[in-house]
Amino acid sequence: MSGEGGGTLVPTGWRVPSLLALLGALLGLVVANTVSGLPLMPWSAVPTLLLLALAEGFTAGRTARRIRRAPGTEPMEPLSAARLLALAKSSALFASLAAGYFAGTALAASDRLELPSHREVFLTALGTALAAGLLLAAALYLEHACRVPEDDDPDRDDTPGHA
Repeated sequence: MSGEGGGTLVPTGWRVPSLLALLGALLGLVVANTVSGLPLMPWSAVPTLLLLALAEGFTAGRTARRIRRAPGTEPMEPLSAARLLALAKSSALFASLAAGYFAGTALAASDRLELPSHREVFLTALGTALAAGLLLAAALYLEHACRVPEDDDPDRDDTPGHA
């Protein structure tokens, strides 16, 4: 939100997620190279992030239909849309940082893949980075779905509960 009284919310651009991914990658490289032995990676992060991405992608599809008032859908309440937008923005920022961190960890482990422990950390970190990338895509899709379409019909009734 801007601090100049307008209270406008701007869409997530490419700069902040890119910067967070870069910082996450640097952090992943530093942690993996300074800790004695590679940190163990939880494989459970992969299905968790994939389920979150699936849920946000599904929600984005339904949200887009409701905001555009597709036949057979109920209108979206503004507070519900605002909550989904907050979820989308926070998920996008988290997913950017996580994707970068796990990609950096995978990069650090890639120099000694002949060792079983390094190979396991590499595969888990790479899978987690890819799952976080899918969550980022789903979050950006949900954010896009929360946009109000341009007003083409000046006679349209926009009060809640009217289709």
